[in-house]
Amino acid sequence: MADTRIELDKARILVSNDDGIGSPGIKLLEEIAHDLSPDVWVVAPEQEQSASSHSLTTRRPLRMSEVTPQRYCVDATPADCVMLAVKHLLRDRRPDLVLSGINAGGNVGEDLTYSGTVAAAMEATLLDIPAIALSQHYLDGEPIPWQTAAHFAPEVIRRLTQLPWPAHTLININFPATSLEDVGGIAVTSQGKRAIADNLTERLDPRGRPYYWIGPIREDGAAEAGTDIAAINDKQVSITPIYLDLTNNPVLASLKKVFG
Repeated sequence: MADTRIELDKARILVSNDDGIGSPGIKLLEEIAHDLSPDVWVVAPEQEQSASSHSLTTRRPLRMSEVTPQRYCVDATPADCVMLAVKHLLRDRRPDLVLSGINAGGNVGEDLTYSGTVAAAMEATLLDIPAIALSQHYLDGEPIPWQTAAHFAPEVIRRLTQLPWPAHTLININFPATSLEDVGGIAVTSQGKRAIADNLTERLDPRGRPYYWIGPIREDGAAEAGTDIAAINDKQVSITPIYLDLTNNPVLASLKKVFG
């Protein structure tokens, strides 16, 4: 895998997401994929699956429906969609690249552990297929600046696929919540960590019974320089390599000294 380069004009591209088959972000990503390759397939959730993380559906059967030629929806999670596409629909020829998104909203910092967008790319990576997750930030109450993703995504994808693809690694791309002319360039970043404020709301329903709502993440304090969060705050496109080996190697060495 480490020596693999992707020839986009000959590549089979699989597009998926977590916002659902009818979302504007996946329609934009389809257009971008078709400009990159003549062989594009879409397999995405039937309904929105935001914050579904890397979950697989194991307690019920899955149903896949053809929407239009080479476009399918599944009543399932993003990870299910990628597995079903690779293991069944495209088993005669696996995808050369998986693109997930473009998510309406950012996926930086701790978002990666919850994100269905990243999970689709993660599932592809576990299946030894190069994968890129793409997300477009926006500000509440304002239009989503899809033109920013539309402009930068093709260039970034082309440049990434010209490089040897690293093993066990997906690429997480975030586009800032700003108009195209205000973007401050492209930054290669590490995964950040937020100082998270309370985002759990408790209220009463009309019958006086309490209910709880997990709201959007709110941040306290400044982001660490060089991270995806800092780049987005600086109106930059963030590119972050995410490695799927979760082993803490320094701790592993310490534990071996104790347990042999």
